[in-house]
Amino acid sequence: MKLVLALIGTAASVALAVIVLAVTPARANDYPSRPIKIIAPIAAGGPSDTAPRLVAQALARHINQNVVVENRTGAGGVLGTEMAANAPADGHTLLLSIAATFTVIPLSKKVAYDPEKDFIALGQIWQAPQALVVNIESKFKTAAELVNYAKANPGKLTFGSAGIGTTTHLSIELLQRDAGIQVTHVPYRGTSQSVADIMGGTIDAAFGDISNVSPFVDGGKLTALATTGAERSPLMPNVPTTAEAGIGGVRTVNWYGLHVSSKTPPDIVEKLKAAVLTTQNDPEFKAILQKNATSTGTVGADAFEKMIQDERQRLAPVIRSLGEIK
Repeated sequence: MKLVLALIGTAASVALAVIVLAVTPARANDYPSRPIKIIAPIAAGGPSDTAPRLVAQALARHINQNVVVENRTGAGGVLGTEMAANAPADGHTLLLSIAATFTVIPLSKKVAYDPEKDFIALGQIWQAPQALVVNIESKFKTAAELVNYAKANPGKLTFGSAGIGTTTHLSIELLQRDAGIQVTHVPYRGTSQSVADIMGGTIDAAFGDISNVSPFVDGGKLTALATTGAERSPLMPNVPTTAEAGIGGVRTVNWYGLHVSSKTPPDIVEKLKAAVLTTQNDPEFKAILQKNATSTGTVGADAFEKMIQDERQRLAPVIRSLGEIK
């Protein structure tokens, strides 16, 4: 009797093992089984929101599933990043990773996630320098005029940013240090809000991605005084770089990428990496990026991960010298 029960138990165990082995690959093969969500820690509807919307459309073509964007703003992008870190690790929730939440903020203060341990890089999707902009009716027509005024009037100029610890905020801090000036920082929940207040005359200036602010410059509502790239932007060929404008210490590039929870099954991660790589090389997607004077920056997940590590290493001394960014 005991032998019979033992045989039955063994047979049941083998059957269960076979079922598990049969089901597990099926789950991977069936992925994605429902729409994929990209958590974007930036304001909805603003210029910066262009990047996740475009990549969602392109990625959907190559992952054979709908891709939706969910905006979760707050704390310079930290709240949305934390939300993604705590989401189910089944590959159906991705994070729009941004420079602020993966390089600037974690180097400045403690956050409830580890960008290196809690996430796996899938690929970079957007890279763009910034522009220093003022109202079209501003008395400042050059960066030198703005700097000279700020030196004579410490703290009087108001500068908007997309939030504390964002790349736009870092640009303000670098400007103050490089030019030896003091301005008043006014943090917003996104670039679109700071730009709106410049046009409304509430604040004096701000930094913003060139691709985001160029429509307002072209539309005669903003004046661009300098751009932060190594070379002049094709969207603003007549605007000097910060180096040409005498504030060469302000060299910042804003980037967006895609990450997924590090607890995601490896086979699903590899499927996502392949889909993102195909998206990066999609001629239609590349044409849209070029139209916005942007690029994917790096291509492939490994190159993107190395870029982030190099960026953290490059910025660490600068950010730590500024103390906790507030």
